[in-house]
Amino acid sequence: MTFSPCRADFFVYNEELCQFLLAQQNGRNRHCSQIASISLPIDRVDPLVVMEHLAQPNQLSFYWENKSKKEAIAAIDAVAKLEIAGKNRFIKAEDFIQECLHKINYFHTPKQPFSKPLFFCSFSFFDNNEENYPFSAASIFLPRWQVAVKDEYCVLVANTIINERVNIQKILTALWTKIEIIKSLGYNSSHLNYHSQKYIKKQVANPEKFKSSVSSALDKINSNYLNKIVLADVLDISASHRFNLFQSLNNLRQIHPNCYTFSISNGKGQNFIGASPERLITIHNQQLIADALAGSAPRGKTPTEDAINADRLLNSEKERHEHSLVINFINQNLCELGLLPQVLAPRLRQLSNIQHLWTPINAVVPANVHPLKIVAQLHPTPAVAGASRDFACNEIRHYENFERGLYAAPLGWVDSDGNCEFIVGIRSALIDGAHARLYAGAGIVAGSDPDKELAEIQLKLQALLKALV
Repeated sequence: MTFSPCRADFFVYNEELCQFLLAQQNGRNRHCSQIASISLPIDRVDPLVVMEHLAQPNQLSFYWENKSKKEAIAAIDAVAKLEIAGKNRFIKAEDFIQECLHKINYFHTPKQPFSKPLFFCSFSFFDNNEENYPFSAASIFLPRWQVAVKDEYCVLVANTIINERVNIQKILTALWTKIEIIKSLGYNSSHLNYHSQKYIKKQVANPEKFKSSVSSALDKINSNYLNKIVLADVLDISASHRFNLFQSLNNLRQIHPNCYTFSISNGKGQNFIGASPERLITIHNQQLIADALAGSAPRGKTPTEDAINADRLLNSEKERHEHSLVINFINQNLCELGLLPQVLAPRLRQLSNIQHLWTPINAVVPANVHPLKIVAQLHPTPAVAGASRDFACNEIRHYENFERGLYAAPLGWVDSDGNCEFIVGIRSALIDGAHARLYAGAGIVAGSDPDKELAEIQLKLQALLKALV
């Protein structure tokens, strides 16, 4: 006979938890709001199913999954949040996180992955967005509910505000009710509600305009004004009815198991979702890994064709030059922060329909360097902007007639111990009811061909479109 951890926790922790919450309410900081963070192991569930059943359109939420690492996180609602813009957004975000950490008191934090509260962060590509763009240039929040799976271990983290006015019994009742609801879902993706989708493509993406922009950018590269620029385009689509966010996410994680599947809700009904192959940084126990990912080729239709494409990619002077710009940039910027990066051997990152040159870069992070300082230093890399960075970003604004927003921008989480993981929001789409805007980009360097760059963008857009519908 096996015991349910949820049911066991109810009996073991309820009295202890009640005493913990009362102590927070009556403690020396009783006149100031505190944050109680309650961590409890639960029966294994699918966080995507949990989010579908619990998340509301008017709440912030964040979904994160790396299927190959057997980990997924759903973060629902916010007990603390910051939304800002401007050049100091990374510094203000770091200050906000530190301020919240001073208020957090922990209950039962086992030494297991994701057993502490995470701060979920999204930063747009530029410091400021156009007024009509639905996401802030920087958004950081501490979730009310956090459900995470790592391998076979599953944990719920509940964060709640404690002050003189709250009713402790109501908090306990809400917690155990939520646990019972989550427990009833089980680990079963069939809980996700599916329906077929018809869509109408809108020709916002203009192939000839994109090729003209590539040709113009090549003129500037050939005149040594730039080394590289990444130009993106968008495809707007309208569907027969609202997109099923959870169906699309489930499709993405099945089609792209080696990518990071993600979704960010702004609490106003819009979601930014995707399956990114590109990690910006991971820090675990002060060990940093950054990915240099640039240079690409299509997958082959046969093993022989695939091997030929891979060999051509590995030996292409143009693709290796584009890749080296990213390696050198990451290496230099980590050094400027006082880190000592080690560049590993280049290799291939092979996805379902495309393959990239990929070089991991390692470093040890000093305790006094916050992860967001590194994110601020690295974003945007030449993989999504160009080189030199400032010139490239100015040119992007000139060539692209849409707001990048969260496209190609840092998205991820930070914990209280300096661990973090940030990806780059590529292979992504902005979902708004029955409308979606799909984003894709291509790196332009000396030797680029406008027709081939357009083909690369269309390849990326089609892969994303397939998952959405």
